[in-house]
Amino acid sequence: MPNLRPTRRSFLGGAAASAAAFATSGSLGALQAAGPVHQGGGRLKIGAVGLGGRGSGATFNALCAHPENVLHAVGDAFADRLEKSLADIVEGMQALKRGEQVDVAAERRFVGLDAIDRVLASGVDAIVLATPPAFRPAQIERAVAKGVHVFAEKPIAVDAPGVRRVQEACKVAAQKGLSIVSGLVYRYHEGRRRLVERLHEGGVGEILAIQGDYVTNELWYWEREPQWTDLQWQLRNWLYWPWLSGDLIAEQHIHTLDMMAWIKRDVYPTAAVSLGGRQSRTDPKYGTVFDHFATVYEWDDGTRGHSYCRQQNNCWRNVNEYVIGTEGRASVFQHAITGPHEWRFDGKVSEPYQREHDEMFAAIRGGKRIDNGDYMCKSTLMALMGRMAAYTGERITWEQAANSKEVLLPEPLDWNGAPPPSEVARPGITKFV
Repeated sequence: MPNLRPTRRSFLGGAAASAAAFATSGSLGALQAAGPVHQGGGRLKIGAVGLGGRGSGATFNALCAHPENVLHAVGDAFADRLEKSLADIVEGMQALKRGEQVDVAAERRFVGLDAIDRVLASGVDAIVLATPPAFRPAQIERAVAKGVHVFAEKPIAVDAPGVRRVQEACKVAAQKGLSIVSGLVYRYHEGRRRLVERLHEGGVGEILAIQGDYVTNELWYWEREPQWTDLQWQLRNWLYWPWLSGDLIAEQHIHTLDMMAWIKRDVYPTAAVSLGGRQSRTDPKYGTVFDHFATVYEWDDGTRGHSYCRQQNNCWRNVNEYVIGTEGRASVFQHAITGPHEWRFDGKVSEPYQREHDEMFAAIRGGKRIDNGDYMCKSTLMALMGRMAAYTGERITWEQAANSKEVLLPEPLDWNGAPPPSEVARPGITKFV
């Protein structure tokens, strides 16, 4: 059986998105046109767009969530990735003796930049969106317009205008009764849920500071094939281009930042200052992203969030969050509090990547809805605020970040054309937009 169980950091490589989807968002009236395709029991048709590592893993989880969940249509920018990942999903479900849940006829396998539209048009009830983050705003809009329930990987945008588009789409999803579930998986981990409850009950007293580390190795890279255009090469290696990924502070470190915000009762910081740059991944093949950030987030109540992320080999590694309070300390990954209110979670933890889909489809089948829209948008903006601070060298406020006019995704994106120009940011020279 192939390894379809996602790790904390598994990656997609998909880039399926409609060329029209890159245009500016349509009116709210257009989004509001259709009601939910499905709400209740019975057979649920699932679509998936973006079948890289994360996309195939999330699709596998969606099928495992209920025996009447059926994979109906798939899409990706690249035929080779689509076929390989689909074969892996089939093999995985057959190993569970549930192979009948994959029912993707050849005419429902869509390749190209219009894959999102064709998957939605095939008549799906719910969709897994795991293409590069740049495409998420348009894809969420289109799914909501069709009345389709959404599982969206994180982050949900690479720029503030994209965040604003998703916020509007989520409002319409709420009006339609559609579930919006985020790939910010820490929130579906039982140990962290119980720890956060304890913290909100005063487990460490008043919270003074939070340290969040996502300090890890370099990630994957696909060597360029002679037949690839510049755009295809960048799409294959989307991690390394801010216009596609939002940089590592958004595409990976957002897990840590979302945890900080959750600990703070989803009250978000009002400003950020940050240091960042490229020390190890300086080869042009690594695009224009940084390989480290060190960011201080400021809350109005005086709390400081110290966040560190790095993707460099042969260095110290750590992924955890630490909470310092007036009456103790907490280690998030150990699910433990030390001090006067000492506590440790010792209950059973179900696999959170699976749990987010279990809860999503249980809600749909129960005629209920899950709405992760608010925090998935604001945690994305928190990450982008840190990136803006690092790129410019300025102290960036929440209001500045939320109202930024910088648009990283070109409109429209031409499959046969050139990718957008991109330069490595230079703090003190790069301007806030």
